[in-house]
Amino acid sequence: SPIHPTNRSYSTGKLFWQCLNDANWLVYVSQAYDCVYNYLSPEDRALIEKDLLRPFADFISLENPRFFNRIHNHSTWGNAAVGMLGLVLEDEELINRALYGLEHQEINAQAKDNDGGLIILPGQKKAGFLAQLDNAFSPDGYYTEGPYYQRYAISPFIFFAKALANKRPDLKIFDYRDQLLEKAVYALLYQSDFRGEFFPINDAQKGMSLRSRELIAAVNAIYDYVNPDPRLLAIAALQKKVELDQSGFKISQALKSEEKPVFNRPSIELRDGKDGTEGALGILRQGNAEQELCLAFKYTAQGLGHGHYDKLSYSLYDDQQEVIQDYGAARWVNIDQKAGGRYLPENKTWAKQTIAHNTLVKNKTSHFEATFEVANANHSEGYFFDVSDPTFQISSAKDHQAYPGTTMHRTMALLQDEAFEYPLVIDIMRAQSPAKADFDLPLWFQGHLLSCNLPYESALNKRTTLGTDFGYEHLWLEAKGETDAKSLQISWFKEGRFYTHTANTEAQDSFLFARLGANDPNFNLRSDQTMILRKTGRQNPIYASVLETHGSYNPVDEIPLNPYGKIKSVEVVLNEIDYSVITIHTDLGWQWQLAISNTDQSATSEHQITIGSNKISWKGPHDLKKISN
Repeated sequence: SPIHPTNRSYSTGKLFWQCLNDANWLVYVSQAYDCVYNYLSPEDRALIEKDLLRPFADFISLENPRFFNRIHNHSTWGNAAVGMLGLVLEDEELINRALYGLEHQEINAQAKDNDGGLIILPGQKKAGFLAQLDNAFSPDGYYTEGPYYQRYAISPFIFFAKALANKRPDLKIFDYRDQLLEKAVYALLYQSDFRGEFFPINDAQKGMSLRSRELIAAVNAIYDYVNPDPRLLAIAALQKKVELDQSGFKISQALKSEEKPVFNRPSIELRDGKDGTEGALGILRQGNAEQELCLAFKYTAQGLGHGHYDKLSYSLYDDQQEVIQDYGAARWVNIDQKAGGRYLPENKTWAKQTIAHNTLVKNKTSHFEATFEVANANHSEGYFFDVSDPTFQISSAKDHQAYPGTTMHRTMALLQDEAFEYPLVIDIMRAQSPAKADFDLPLWFQGHLLSCNLPYESALNKRTTLGTDFGYEHLWLEAKGETDAKSLQISWFKEGRFYTHTANTEAQDSFLFARLGANDPNFNLRSDQTMILRKTGRQNPIYASVLETHGSYNPVDEIPLNPYGKIKSVEVVLNEIDYSVITIHTDLGWQWQLAISNTDQSATSEHQITIGSNKISWKGPHDLKKISN
C-alpha cells in the first residue's frame, strides 16, 4: 500500500503522516492483540499477522532504517513497537531487531530530520532499544532532549520493559545500567516544579506535567516492578489515576491502606551525556511542603535536534507560578489551525535563539551562531555544585565554546535568611572575551511591571525591532534608559506576589524594555516582555543581580503587604580572572559578601585576597559572609 499522501516527514508513515505515529499505533495494537490473541481462531490470527502486523513492523523498521536505527525518542517508539509485537508472536527475529537494531545500514552521516536533528550521532555504532538506554540517558537518568521529550519517550521504554520483564526475565531489563529506568523516572519527577509541571527547557510545551498518562504508567511500573517506594504514592495521589493493569491495581491498593508521605524533590545536579560528562542540569530548591522556590540552571549538552542555543540559561519557579520563564517551543501541539499542530517557523527563528532565554548574548548573535552541527558537538561544564548548607545552595558552570575564544562563567545561588520573607536568588554572570564586544543579558520576567528606579524613554510611538536576525527581529523596542553606574531595580507583580530584581551596573550600561511579537504575521508568538541589560564595548563584563520575592496582595482585601523589597543595591567589589566578589546591601544596613574562586573549584583550597584595607580568607570555591553596618 502507498505511504501517507502528506509526504512531509523524513520518515513518512502509512496510516499517519510520519512513522512515529505509526509506531505509536503499533505499540498499542500489540498490547491489544496480546489481550485478544487466545480468543481468535488460528485462521484469523494468520490473516491479521500476515496481512497487517508483520508487514507493518517491517515497514517501520526494514523499510525505514533512518527512522528505526536512530538514538531518538522517535526510534524508541519504533523499537518498542516491533519488539512488543515480537513478544506477542514469540518471534525471536523481531525481538532481536528491536533490541539491537538493524544491521549493515549505510546512512549518510549528515542526514537530518525535519527538526534539523542528525539521523546518526557522531561515532554511533549501535542501534535498537538497548542502544537507546546506553546513549540517550546519563547515569543519573537525565534524558538529553530534556524532560518534555523524556516524558514522551518514557512510555515505550516502560511498556517494552514491562513486556520484557514478563516474557524475557533473563534480560533483567529493569536492572540494566544500574536500574537506569528507575533513575529515569525519578529524574523526571525531579525536573518538575512545586505544581508538578516540567521545566519547559528545549522544545517543550508549557503545562506538561507529571499528571500525564506517560508518568502515570511509569510511576505505577516502577512501584510494581522495581521499588515500592512509599513516596511514589504521593505522586500517584496527585495524578488521581492508575493503569488498568497489575501495576495500577497494586498502587491503588497501597493508596487505600498506606499513609502517603510527601514527595520532596531534592536540590540535585543531573548530569548529561551517556557517561555523565557533558554538563548537567543544576536544580536548587528551598522551601517546605507548603511553599517553594526552585531554580533550574541549564549547563547541559545541546539536546539533539530539540535543543536550544541557551548555554548557562536559567528559569525560576515558586509554588504559585513561573517567575522567570523559559519560552519553551513555538508550537501548538495537535492544534490543526497552527501549521497542523507541528513546529512553527518561529521555533527556529525565535524559540531556539539565545535572546529568547535568560542567558548572555554576545554581539546580538546566538550561541554557536545557531548552527546545530557545532552546538551538538559541544557542551557546557559544571564548575561546582554545593547544596550541603540548606540555607545557602549554590551552583556554578562554565562554557568555552558558545562564542569562539570567549569563556562564560555563571554562578547562581539561593539564600535563605531571616531578614527576607522568601529566599533570594543571587546571579553572577561573567565573560572573558578576546576583544571588546557588546553583551546583552535578558530577564524574561513574568507579571505586570510596577516600577523602575531609573528614568527611561518610551519608544512606543516609533517602535522598531532590536535587530534583523538571531531572534532580535522578533523583539519590539518599547523603552530604553541609561544606568549612570547605579544599581538598576525593577519590580513586578503576578498572582498575588511581588518581585524585585536589583542589578549592578557600570558607566555606559543601558537597559531596554522589549516585547515579543515583531515579524510575526500569523500571530504565532506570545506577547511576552523582557528587560535587557546591555554592556557595550566590554572585554570582560560582569553582571551581578539579586531577585527578591516578597509580600502579597489580595484583590478582595485591596491591601498590599510588603510591596517593596529590602535589597538596596548590588555592588561588584572585585572582578578579576581568579576571583569575583560582590556585596549585597539592604535598606536595614545588613550586607552579604559573596566571593567566588573563578579558577580553582577545589573544596580544600585556601584563598586569601585583599580588597582595599580588608583581607578576605576562605576555604573552597565560594564564601558567603553576613556583615552588619
